[in-house]
Amino acid sequence: MKVMKWSVIAMAVAAGTSQMALASSQSESEGFVEGSSLTILNRNLYMNRDFRGDASQSYREAWGHGFIGTFESGFTQGTVGVGVDAIGLLGVKLDSGTDRAWPDIFPRDSEGRPQDDYSQAGAAVKFRVSDTVLKYGTQFVALPVFSTDDARLLPETARGGLITSSEIDGLELNVGRFTALSAKSESDHDSVGLKEINLVGGTYALSDSLSTSLYYSDVKDAFEKIYGNVNYNMALDADQSLAFDFNIYQTDYESEFTNTGSDEDNTIWSLAASYGVGAHKFTVAYQKSHGGYDTNGYLYGIDGGGTVWLSNSVQYSDFYYEDEQSWQVRYDLGMAAYGVSGLSFMTRYVDGSNINMGAGNSDAEEREWDMEAKYVFQEGPAKDLSLRVRQAFYNATNGLDNDLSDTRLIVEYPLSIL
Repeated sequence: MKVMKWSVIAMAVAAGTSQMALASSQSESEGFVEGSSLTILNRNLYMNRDFRGDASQSYREAWGHGFIGTFESGFTQGTVGVGVDAIGLLGVKLDSGTDRAWPDIFPRDSEGRPQDDYSQAGAAVKFRVSDTVLKYGTQFVALPVFSTDDARLLPETARGGLITSSEIDGLELNVGRFTALSAKSESDHDSVGLKEINLVGGTYALSDSLSTSLYYSDVKDAFEKIYGNVNYNMALDADQSLAFDFNIYQTDYESEFTNTGSDEDNTIWSLAASYGVGAHKFTVAYQKSHGGYDTNGYLYGIDGGGTVWLSNSVQYSDFYYEDEQSWQVRYDLGMAAYGVSGLSFMTRYVDGSNINMGAGNSDAEEREWDMEAKYVFQEGPAKDLSLRVRQAFYNATNGLDNDLSDTRLIVEYPLSIL
């Protein structure tokens, strides 16, 4: 682990000194004010989930409006550019109740009722030399071993430092250390329990069609992860394309995290193949989990609620249990080819089996069927306004989650202030 970690850091240092004389992002800096932007994403979210028999809470429902404000300054001119980014989040409850409360959408008060509103704010300072940026403070992160989740009303935020270097054409290197992670339904900057995560890795585009990624992370008192990816896209002709996407995680869990008294490990991988022809795209995917403990296979969350870059991570389930294997078939339709730009449809079905439930029992299964429709206005006063409907039906056997349906209605409208 340490050999790989330090070798990638060495690559980053070499990249940062190899092409300083060439034109770079910093040499073309517009300035602190001139390069600034301010946007507010309005997100209206309604969700309900019917567990169909869970005695503790068989039905959850929530409706709220979120304001996600992001300010990004430009960089000052000169050899070292300096800038500041800021994040402001506000979630307002429109409807919910104690008996329908959804803990990962609205935080609860001392009496267990969903709060009327919640908010968070943070800022980060950033420095740029050539095409290398150091950013420290509160930020969103989207890396395969540390990814803040944005699947509810408000996104998660992380606090720490991240270096992103793009000195070599086609190569992006990342080195980071984070010490706090806020849940998507909490105002506390450290509400997930993350003590510390260190990460290093990068992505390299070998050509316009082929790219690879390799990342390593170490979450203190939890686990170490290695992630790899190979992605290949090939145009067959002007109207057809073929794509392959391979992802793999190797996770070594520490005994303090598993509470089993011993270290455990898991390897999970997925391979997806997609064929596109005109407005249609057909996808098949296979995913396999090896190892784990107490039905747990691949685990994430303390390292970001979005840290599951796998083909069969879908609307409700991630199909990541111990020794589970799963298949997916998916169909996408873009209506622009039929004269309705901005309208799209998707449906998929995932079937998982061979889940190890312990004591030699490996016959648990789960299935999920998803449907989605989305429309984005292309022009006029409502340009970029998006309307989205998502529906999932899930069922499982032999001690897994109860059968359920999951409905989500999402309206988003970005406002560009600067």
